[in-house]
Amino acid sequence: MANAATIITFIIYLIFLLCVGLYFYKRTNSLEDYILGGRSMGVWVTALSAQASDMSGWLLMGLPGAVFLYGIGQSWIAIGLFIGTVLNWILVAPRLRVYTEETSSLTLSSFFENRFKDSSGLLRVISAVITLIFFTIYASSGMAGAGKLFEAMFGIPYVSAVIGGCIVIVIYTFLGGFLAVCWTDLFQGALMFFSILIVPIVAYNAHGGAEAIVNVAQIKNISLSLFDTGSGIAGVVAIISTMAWGLGYFGQPHILARFMSIKNVKELSRSTTIATIWVLISLAGAILVGLIGMVMYQQAPGGDAEKVFIYMISDLFNPWIGGILLAAILSAIMSTIDSQLLVSSSALTEDFYQKIINKNASEKELIWVGRICVIVISVLAMVLALNPKSSILSLVSYAWGGFGAAFGPVVLMALFSKKTTAKSALAGMITGAVVCVLWKEIGLGAQMYEIVPGFIANFLVIQIMNRVSPQKDSAILKQFDEMKGILSK
Repeated sequence: MANAATIITFIIYLIFLLCVGLYFYKRTNSLEDYILGGRSMGVWVTALSAQASDMSGWLLMGLPGAVFLYGIGQSWIAIGLFIGTVLNWILVAPRLRVYTEETSSLTLSSFFENRFKDSSGLLRVISAVITLIFFTIYASSGMAGAGKLFEAMFGIPYVSAVIGGCIVIVIYTFLGGFLAVCWTDLFQGALMFFSILIVPIVAYNAHGGAEAIVNVAQIKNISLSLFDTGSGIAGVVAIISTMAWGLGYFGQPHILARFMSIKNVKELSRSTTIATIWVLISLAGAILVGLIGMVMYQQAPGGDAEKVFIYMISDLFNPWIGGILLAAILSAIMSTIDSQLLVSSSALTEDFYQKIINKNASEKELIWVGRICVIVISVLAMVLALNPKSSILSLVSYAWGGFGAAFGPVVLMALFSKKTTAKSALAGMITGAVVCVLWKEIGLGAQMYEIVPGFIANFLVIQIMNRVSPQKDSAILKQFDEMKGILSK
């Protein structure tokens, strides 16, 4: 499928990523640099790295594939994600940025411990364990996406494609840490935006536009109604279930880390505007790719609906431009995996190694432990992704739901409730995670996305425990008021 021009474009792009990693390798001198970039990120870097790490290959492969197969009703996922994105930037970002600095917290797990002054260490360790489990699943979805991309483009075996993509991602994350990840995400976010804007517009104009989409949808018996999700209660449940993806934002460590890293909390309003525009146009473009893909292809191209964007680029553009646009898919995949690997590595380094194994470890030692952890987690995620039948959307769905159910209510209550204690946060977190997993494993996920019962159970447990035993520690209450005071200035 690929020719010399496409291959050259890809090689140049990969070399660029590795150079970024090498550049920031020399500028990473402390654990805070490696995990949060020294809290020095600018407006554009914060906005685009947050959105690029958020959307991943799901935006360019998973969502178009779902719309291609099932119609525009899948857009409720996009609507829920847009609402969740906006609320996350407005509600969570400012308070989390201030609170994590006030509590000297570098990871979400350490924030939970420091915010509630949990002397047992359970809150930090259990949240770190949950992070590692779901991020390994999440990262495997990206590696599956990389495998499908390389397999479709170069005709190489899927397993070899997964391994090759994994190696490149690991190298620049290993070298440069958070700084490398964020700066590559800035470029990757811009490239993703350009690609998801240009490709559907060209395809739409070249293949008959709206009239062609309507005709093909009728032939294939695919609904173009946003509300054709089922009758009665079943239809309402289906809409709620898909929109519930938006709840996941409040508990995604790799996105929340971006809020924690911006240079100044006052700059978050500008980042919010940039991120909102980016995600609105990108989601709309992804939906249009799926719709116009129905016109261009009678069957799923390459036998996999999640490859529709790849084949669309190859069929519409010359090899040089096509190579750049295909690199955007790799950008989407890499921008999420690198963030997940870094957050997982941070959890192992700060929340396990420094907390339990060597409390007196030097900054240099911690950085190298973090780098080694990147390799270990990558190998585990790669093994999960080696199955060629892996679905990007289903893997992302499980991990996204797990984080939202386990962490979402805890983050919100930590930022907005003075009454919440370490015990109620821990109980809610465990309840949310367990309900989410059990709901999925017993097969109820087909009726309602598991994030919904998990999120609700988590929130209710915290509320009940707050009423029975509210927070009374004067130091914690004072720190909460100080956080609000800083924001009001």
